[in-house]
Amino acid sequence: MSSSLDKLKALTSRLEEKLEQKEEHSNPNDKEVIVSEEVLVSKPVKQTIVNEVSVHFEQVREENIIRVKELYEKLKIFEKSPDFNFIFIYKAMNLSGIGLKKEDFGEVRVGKYIQIIAITYEPDKNGKKRAKNISLGYFGKAESLDPALKNEIIEFVLRWRYEKAFQNVEHYKDLIAKIDTPSDTLF
Repeated sequence: MSSSLDKLKALTSRLEEKLEQKEEHSNPNDKEVIVSEEVLVSKPVKQTIVNEVSVHFEQVREENIIRVKELYEKLKIFEKSPDFNFIFIYKAMNLSGIGLKKEDFGEVRVGKYIQIIAITYEPDKNGKKRAKNISLGYFGKAESLDPALKNEIIEFVLRWRYEKAFQNVEHYKDLIAKIDTPSDTLF
C-alpha cells in the first residue's frame, strides 16, 4: 500500500510542477482568479489535471486487477469460482480467522480456520433477500498458516475490495454524467 501512496505523492508533485509551468506560460484565455491567497484555475487547466489523475488511476487499477488475478490463481480461488470476472459480482468479501480491523490487522485467531468468504444476497423461499456466505478458499487452522500465505490471502481480499471500490466509483460517475451539471464542476 505504501507504493500506492508513493505513486500518489509523485503524481501530486508532477501535477504541481505542471501547474507552475502553466502559470509561467499562461494563455490569456486561461484566466486565474485569486481568492484569499488560493489560486483557482479555469476549466481547461482543471480538466487537464482531472484527465491526468484519471489516467494514473486507470494504470493503478490495471496493475491491481493483474495482481488480483495472479492471487486468484495462486490461492486456487478458481476451484470454487471458475470464472474470474464472476468474483466481482459478490457484494463483499471477508476473511475468517484473520483480523482486518486496524487494531488487529493481520493477526491470526488461534483455534480458528482461515477462509476467504464472499458475500452475496439471494432471495429466500419468500422472495426476501438474505445474505449468503460462500467460501472461496479454505486454508486450514490459523496456527499452522504460513506467514507468506497469510499475507497473500490478506492481499487478495484487500485488492478485491480495491477493485470493487473502482467499480462503485465508475457506477457513480456514470450516474453523475446523466444529470445536468454546472460547467465549473470537476466532472
